[in-house]
Amino acid sequence: MTILPYTADLQHEWNAFVAQARQATFLFDRRFLDYHADRFTDASLLVYDDGQLVALFPANYDEAERTVWSHQGLTYGGLLTTPAATQTRVLRAMHEVMVYCRDVIGAHHLCYKAIPYIYSAQAAQEDLYALHRAGARLTSRGASTAVSHLHPLPMRTLRKRGMRKALSHGLTIAEAAANDRTTIDAYWQVLSDVLRSHHGVTPVHTADEMQLLMERFPDQIRLFVVRSADAVVAGVWVFDTPHVAHTQYIAASEEGRAQGALDLLLAHLCTERYADKAYVDFGISTERGGEYLNEGLIFQKEGFGGRTVCYDSYTVNLLSPRIDTMAENGSDAPVEIKEVKFLDIKAITNSFQPLLSQTISDVVEGGWYLLGSYNKRFEASFADYVGTRHCVLCGNGLDALRLILLAYRQLLGWQEGDEVIVPANTYIASILAIRQAGLTPVAVEPHPDTCLIGADACREAITSRTRAIMPVHLYGRICPDMDAIMALAHDHGLRVVEDAAQAHGALLRGRRAGALGDAAGFSFYPGKNLGALGDAGCVTTSDEALARMVRAIANYGSHQKYVHDYEGINSRTDELQAAVLSVKLPRLDHDNAHRRLMARRYIDGITHPDIILPSWPDDERENVWHIFPIRTPRRDALQRYLADAGVQTLIHYPIPPYRQQAMQGRLTGHFPITDQIHAQELSLPISPLITPQEVDHVITLINTFR
Repeated sequence: MTILPYTADLQHEWNAFVAQARQATFLFDRRFLDYHADRFTDASLLVYDDGQLVALFPANYDEAERTVWSHQGLTYGGLLTTPAATQTRVLRAMHEVMVYCRDVIGAHHLCYKAIPYIYSAQAAQEDLYALHRAGARLTSRGASTAVSHLHPLPMRTLRKRGMRKALSHGLTIAEAAANDRTTIDAYWQVLSDVLRSHHGVTPVHTADEMQLLMERFPDQIRLFVVRSADAVVAGVWVFDTPHVAHTQYIAASEEGRAQGALDLLLAHLCTERYADKAYVDFGISTERGGEYLNEGLIFQKEGFGGRTVCYDSYTVNLLSPRIDTMAENGSDAPVEIKEVKFLDIKAITNSFQPLLSQTISDVVEGGWYLLGSYNKRFEASFADYVGTRHCVLCGNGLDALRLILLAYRQLLGWQEGDEVIVPANTYIASILAIRQAGLTPVAVEPHPDTCLIGADACREAITSRTRAIMPVHLYGRICPDMDAIMALAHDHGLRVVEDAAQAHGALLRGRRAGALGDAAGFSFYPGKNLGALGDAGCVTTSDEALARMVRAIANYGSHQKYVHDYEGINSRTDELQAAVLSVKLPRLDHDNAHRRLMARRYIDGITHPDIILPSWPDDERENVWHIFPIRTPRRDALQRYLADAGVQTLIHYPIPPYRQQAMQGRLTGHFPITDQIHAQELSLPISPLITPQEVDHVITLINTFR
């Protein structure tokens, strides 16, 4: 299963699912939920299984309390599913939602307000079983009284007398129109007086808000009032759902209570207006989290033949180990795993369906294929995500680095042959970008533990011709010495260009890869943590002059069509790829969080004495685990052994750049640490879709390798 956070462009898909959900009610319509946006931080989620939308989770996030609520603006809220949802699917969906809330949103607790069964087309509550598996604690219970027309109880004589008394006093019932502000204000005064004098509270909403909701949902939100002559003496708002008429804000003035106004009103709702509903729900009548039972209200409501319906709230400790195992079935025989792919790009692509295909179709039908709205949208979104002022899309990751260096040559007057410091163990693209910009790569050794360069190694390589340092966030881990490298560069008047091609989303002390140096190059090759369906790349920077120059050089050296100021190149991301990236970006943090969980599983589980495991950073967010690299002097034998067992692995990279034929005479030096890394490195399968069972299978194979 995969999770997508709700965004405005998913509104149609959300509402279409709500309309056919087992718990279908307009309260989960995005127009109603978005109405609360000024009060709560939306954290709603969509759950997909094999590319199909299978569940919705309307939710809010309280960052101060590190708590996700489902949904704080409603009396109830929980996982929405279709009538075909099984216990197993709901359990898996609830597990994925909780993991997302913990690992991506950063929540420590989930407050789950279960939807009462009376709102469902089927009397089933698979979500409560999932809460049990997660170790949820019942934290509050609100007892509502609902008249069941499926299993009716007789109305008490006392209520019938009250109804007759109201009629004898000439009380009448009317439905107020949404534009009848006089009636709305008159009842709002009655309601406010009752809440203040009898309960010491004020309404959560205002009269303006209730009128607005009546206008937006005229068939679902209705106000009924009881009149005595020209005065409003009682009233109630009714939220009309498919199976239930739910009362909200019910009150009567002193005159109304004395004359039986509520008896007349509630009897009318039960026996006439909503007699076709399965239930008429009179609302919660308990206080202080269920510790106190308001007997007067209960007694009155039970008089109409009401039955108890519980509105329960549960708290889940998302940091509990039970969350990770809640969906596992320990009684089943283990699934036989015959193959573990290194990276199943097709399956990852399918996990974004059907939204991905719909978006691609929109681009095709739109007829604009280069430098259009999707380019602009993604550039703005990715710059905001990374934390820079600018993002400039280009053809690929190599071009991104090359464009930065070419732009600096134009802006700063760098000369042919000026030097750029770069790790000796990087992928050759880093070296090629420097060479193709007319500059000289100067390779330095990485730290043997992290495989990343440090400030000390860079300091020793600086000469009078050094112009820049290019730290490479290799394997998905941010270079931990970035602050020291930036300070060193500042002292020597150098630029720092991050090669962030493998580190989409990684964080170092609260700042993302791509926002730590003066500029950064990203690749969106399909196998990256954020990958397109072809080649694409981008430059991120907060330097406006640099961004403008990069954009011009990438467009044939032109700021204005047919006016060419520089010797430029053609390097663009087409609209299709930009659209694909726009679909995938909202799920990046979730996918990275899953990679971290699987990497932690590898590190905790692999115990073979010949295996050197990658180090775990002090802050786990520094590594997004684009690659899970182990090292062993028996690399080739281990790779053959795993291949024979159906486990795909790769080597990143078998030959260091300085030993490549293309670099002979162009990249010089002696690099024993780099040689050792390249001779021993083996990349194990890791991806946003790899399962714990697959990882455990690989661990078992490695630990039994002889």
